[in-house]
Amino acid sequence: MIRLSICISTLNRAELLAETLESIGPQLTDEVELLILDGASTDNTQEIIAAFAARCPRLRSVRLDKGEGFDEKYCRLAELAAGEYCWMFADDDLLKPGAVAAVLEATRKDYSLIVVNAEVRSKDLAVCLQPRRINFQQDRTYSPTPSDFDHLLADTAMYLTYIGAIVIKRMLWNQRERQKYFGTIFVHVAVIFQSSLPADALVMAHPWIVIRYGNALWTPRGFEVWMFTFPELVWSFTHFADWAKQRVERREPWRCWHRLLMARAMGHYSGNEYSRWLERRFKSPLEKLFGRTVAAVPIAPLNFLARFLVKWILRKSPSITLYDLERWRGSSASTP
Repeated sequence: MIRLSICISTLNRAELLAETLESIGPQLTDEVELLILDGASTDNTQEIIAAFAARCPRLRSVRLDKGEGFDEKYCRLAELAAGEYCWMFADDDLLKPGAVAAVLEATRKDYSLIVVNAEVRSKDLAVCLQPRRINFQQDRTYSPTPSDFDHLLADTAMYLTYIGAIVIKRMLWNQRERQKYFGTIFVHVAVIFQSSLPADALVMAHPWIVIRYGNALWTPRGFEVWMFTFPELVWSFTHFADWAKQRVERREPWRCWHRLLMARAMGHYSGNEYSRWLERRFKSPLEKLFGRTVAAVPIAPLNFLARFLVKWILRKSPSITLYDLERWRGSSASTP
């Protein structure tokens, strides 16, 4: 009887997938299956999967004839899975030794949701940017009561934008509204928070996952995702208290001057983003002037000032914010 299905969607990331599989394979037991959905990769992903399957009888794989969206693929994985629980994992991150055993033990307590903590590292894994994505020193359990559900949202929703943290009962996933959220890349967040959970949720304090930061396929959509898609999703959950949603994200973060300046310093905001997303939303001439002005600020000096602020004034080095700022500098230096 399969208790846990580790579900991975992949597309054209064969080399990274190989590392992910090597971190998972030695931890599999008779209660665990590894399920891979290949979204019509054109690289050697199929060879990597076949080679691993030859020495891992717990692996099942499905290949699509044509690509599907991020949300659709994980919903398809939940339908294909055999386990009582699905661990919706990423194709480029790693599991620490003992991770599967720890999650298996947690599933025996009949939680609706298990949130697996992670440490965050640079793309080459050389630098630890954050030792615990959720800064808990002890496990926490949240009941389905409205008050506890508010706190679950406030404490975890930003982290749960990372799908690899989620271990959820398969039946619960398949019973929830999903199609409404296709295209958001956050169907997993909607599945969890669209209504109260039938049983307790557990947040594991120990970081069992190693996140390879800055490798998301949707990174070019960063301005749209963080200024609009995710905030609008969070504030669409009308059954949560406003304080809980405010803890996760502002209702309209694009109105914050420092958020726009930081987006510009990272190279995520330009005149194109202003024309597409902000021009029609800004009502007053002063707002429009500000939006256009920030989009025209030279990135190099702004990036330097932002890095100086984060590194020497706020003393946050290393950090995810500093890493994002330095990535722009690196990409800029390599551009002819």
